[in-house]
Amino acid sequence: MSAMRAVRIKGLVYFGAVLVTGGLLSSCAGTAPRSLAEYNPRQAEASNMALLGHVDLQARSAYHPEIKQQGNRWIAYVGHHGGDPKVNPMTGAMEFNGTSIIDVTDPKAPKALSHIPGQQGGTESGGAQMVRICAGKDLPKGDKSKFYLLRSFGNSAHEIWDVTTPEKPVIVSTPVRGLRDTHKNWWECDTGIAYLISGVKGWNSRRMMQVFDLSDPAKPVHIRDFGLVGQEPGSKKPLPDNLYQMHGAISTGVKGNRIYIGSGTNSNGVLQILDREKLLKGAKEPTAENLLYPQVSIMYTPPYMGAHTTLPIMGVEIKDFATNKFSTRDLIAMTNEAIVNECGEARQMTYFVDITNDKAPFNLSNYQVPESSGGFCKRGGRFGAHASHENQPPMYAKRVMFYAWFNAGLRAVDMRDPFNPKEIAYYIPAITDNTDKRCVTTPQGAQCKVAIQTNNVDVDDRGYIYIVDRANTGMHIIELTGSAREVANFK
Repeated sequence: MSAMRAVRIKGLVYFGAVLVTGGLLSSCAGTAPRSLAEYNPRQAEASNMALLGHVDLQARSAYHPEIKQQGNRWIAYVGHHGGDPKVNPMTGAMEFNGTSIIDVTDPKAPKALSHIPGQQGGTESGGAQMVRICAGKDLPKGDKSKFYLLRSFGNSAHEIWDVTTPEKPVIVSTPVRGLRDTHKNWWECDTGIAYLISGVKGWNSRRMMQVFDLSDPAKPVHIRDFGLVGQEPGSKKPLPDNLYQMHGAISTGVKGNRIYIGSGTNSNGVLQILDREKLLKGAKEPTAENLLYPQVSIMYTPPYMGAHTTLPIMGVEIKDFATNKFSTRDLIAMTNEAIVNECGEARQMTYFVDITNDKAPFNLSNYQVPESSGGFCKRGGRFGAHASHENQPPMYAKRVMFYAWFNAGLRAVDMRDPFNPKEIAYYIPAITDNTDKRCVTTPQGAQCKVAIQTNNVDVDDRGYIYIVDRANTGMHIIELTGSAREVANFK
């Protein structure tokens, strides 16, 4: 096999200025992405990655995976986008897309265990996109023998399920219903505090945040609602409903005392850093003053960029800075989301933001997949970043980042020097008979193509990588190989 072509990327972007530098993507063993003329969507493309297993997820559009060890089994939970009902072959019933539960103990032979139906509705309005799992033994008031699933229910509610027996999930409670939107939640298993992305009626945003105490999953307790100034009910200067929609929050818990919030997808991005204790203990009435009280800092992107995922990575030791002051840095891996097919928008990519002084976030570098490396804009569907993995097991923490890149598949990046991130591996799955088409409007009418749409990624504590597809292609289980595996710390 030929070596992957080295590609030089220019333009490390600092918000408000442009720094031009040279960043050479690493040359690694494997095949380069095929040119558009050579491209065959029925053939996978890979470098330093190998496919271990695949499950079709009943040809349901998939959004978010999370993998949990339950006893001697490893279980994957996958949240689905909405869509038309489909037959669940395990029950014979027609079911709206919801939550798939898969036994991945043997990554080479994943086995579907159950599917919990979601809400009726379209891609964004239906389904049950978001999943988080906590063991009862970790929750302060949970049943020590149980496992719990927190999931969104379409755009209208958040639910908690008992998934101790994954084959027979049982509803436990519904912390909130009657919403007008939901999205990417975060659940602190050691405290039970959950940060739910919701659309509470009366707020000037389809997506803001509700904070709940879910330490006892059967008895949810609402703590407060939160958003940006101008989104609160009765604001004297209300923001437009679709501006700065909150996308997700990630908490570092009691010890870190910080919450990192990303708003916007492909436009009007915001990185907001909160003092967790002030958020939980401050005055709850949603006034402008009370909303600003827990804010440590805020950073706005240009209007053509978003902030889909804001993952904190603390204490990164930079080898090249060993003799310098500030040789250890705290970072945010901030990822935008591409949402327009065939590159009909600004390029969406990923950034490393320095938050060592978290009152003054500063962008260090960016990573992107060069379009020319595979003719991706013409392959069909979305091309660009969407999400990073969030679980940080020791073999990957502070070393390797994984990104879902739609029709460019899964990308692995060496982040040990965050000033110069380098791609070290990729895997672009082959389409199947289940893969759905993606269309663009042309003067001649709709033009449709069938393309892979790698939508999200996460890793388990064993180091296996899981990607799920937006276009109904299922879930792929992958491992690093070759020189990329040497970057990770499997020792």
